[in-house]
Amino acid sequence: MRLDKYLADMGLGSRSQVKELLKKKRVTVNGQPVTDAGYQVKPDDSVCADKTPVLYTKYEYFMLNKPQGVVSATEDSVYPTVLSLLTDSRRKDLFPVGRLDVDTEGLLLITNDGALAHRLLSPAHHVDKTYLVRTDSPIPPDSVSRMAEGILLHGDGMTLPAVLEILHPCEARLTIREGKFHQVKRMFAAVGCHVVYLKRLSMGPLHLDETLLPGQYRALNQEEREALQNA
Repeated sequence: MRLDKYLADMGLGSRSQVKELLKKKRVTVNGQPVTDAGYQVKPDDSVCADKTPVLYTKYEYFMLNKPQGVVSATEDSVYPTVLSLLTDSRRKDLFPVGRLDVDTEGLLLITNDGALAHRLLSPAHHVDKTYLVRTDSPIPPDSVSRMAEGILLHGDGMTLPAVLEILHPCEARLTIREGKFHQVKRMFAAVGCHVVYLKRLSMGPLHLDETLLPGQYRALNQEEREALQNA
């Protein structure tokens, strides 16, 4: 890999900023200053910037407990983004896998692994997503069978069969296998309920770490990463 790409990928600046570091001999490879931006870094090379090791990370995977008031985007002119909550990531090309509404909390996967994101979001793969839902009125008992059959959403057709578990009169768990626009809120509206609180609990084999408070995150462990890759 080119040295300037290696350093830029690891957050040391843009390609032009990295070239300035190289010109000033602030970058070494295996202990020797390198000024050539096109220098090919090998896997076993030791790269340092200002005498600090720069370890290359191809992919990063983070589990975030998204809080309300933050948008699932890489940039936004109005709201803070989920990426602004990550303070110790190495990669600068991270993105949220899918989106949660600004007023929705819960599990959000953040990574730079585009192939994995495509598999998790592709309608063809039907990855389960489970939500905790609270409504402003009791959920009709027949909502369980209605959602199991699919709900007609205006402009989007029928939803795939969903699994609804009523926990309390105004609280339920809903598992869907697709991601239409505002789908959960629209499904509950179709059965006469207004959603007042929504939290995603799981996505495929990945379950929200209950120790994470809203706004907190952690890197996925090896077992979680392997489970996602095999999902």
